[in-house]
Amino acid sequence: MPVDTSNPTKVILTHNTSTAEIYYFGATLTSWKPHGTERLFLSSKAILDGSKAIRGGIPIVFPHFGTIPSSKLPQHGFARNSLWKLDGIPSESTTETTVTLSLSPDSVPPNLRELWPHAFHLAYTVTLTDGELKTALGITNPSPAAWDFTTLLHTYLRVGDIAPVRVAGLHGVPFVDKVAAEGEEATAVEGREAVSVAREVDRVYGPVQNDELVVKGTGVGDGTVFVHKQNFPDVVVWNPWIEKAKGMADFADDEYHNMICVEVGHVSTPVTLAPGQTWQGSQTLGARKGAAL
Repeated sequence: MPVDTSNPTKVILTHNTSTAEIYYFGATLTSWKPHGTERLFLSSKAILDGSKAIRGGIPIVFPHFGTIPSSKLPQHGFARNSLWKLDGIPSESTTETTVTLSLSPDSVPPNLRELWPHAFHLAYTVTLTDGELKTALGITNPSPAAWDFTTLLHTYLRVGDIAPVRVAGLHGVPFVDKVAAEGEEATAVEGREAVSVAREVDRVYGPVQNDELVVKGTGVGDGTVFVHKQNFPDVVVWNPWIEKAKGMADFADDEYHNMICVEVGHVSTPVTLAPGQTWQGSQTLGARKGAAL
């Protein structure tokens, strides 16, 4: 069965030897197994009952990234805390399996809806092929007035061990270091050919002109994941490391060893969406057999 909707909490996609699972809560992709190998990280303590955003997979950030001091909206907005709907009839062909989920104001919890009182429509299309997972987000403003937003696909990649992991494609890109130690530059330019993680990392890179990133040395399958982005100018690299991991109730203390977030988004500057206008961005993850490390 290429699309299984029998489970009331999630939809399961299958294409040949690859599978993906998407929870209706947050439209959060929690599993992607190209050729049977899991590539997304989901915390062993992730809460899946709809009472809290899911820790892992690919949560959707909207209408803002991070926190806004002047707003009572939760961190990363409400899209990941809302119940999305299956939109239309899933499609399947010899080359791909596709579903679209949508979110409108009537599906946002009332306590969050009143904090951002704009009309909007989100359409999230997930396409599964044998070796790739494409996630395309469309954001439409049906209201009579313009509004601003930031957005991001908060992708958690599963790794065998964080030590050898390298993220290529960010050399020469400016970044903001959100956890810079005293005496370090909070804003700088990436000088490394490939980014590694040996402590808490939370960096916003942008603008990233390169549309392909390569995450090497994951220790999973062939050890390489390719990240292709369209219309997402920013990339966030995040790992909570030891102390922050201990402070998250839905994240096991030692799981920082087994994940890295490489997140594509539009977060450094907001998008202004005029009445009737639609913004679109997409990410394609690829896991190719025999890819060199």
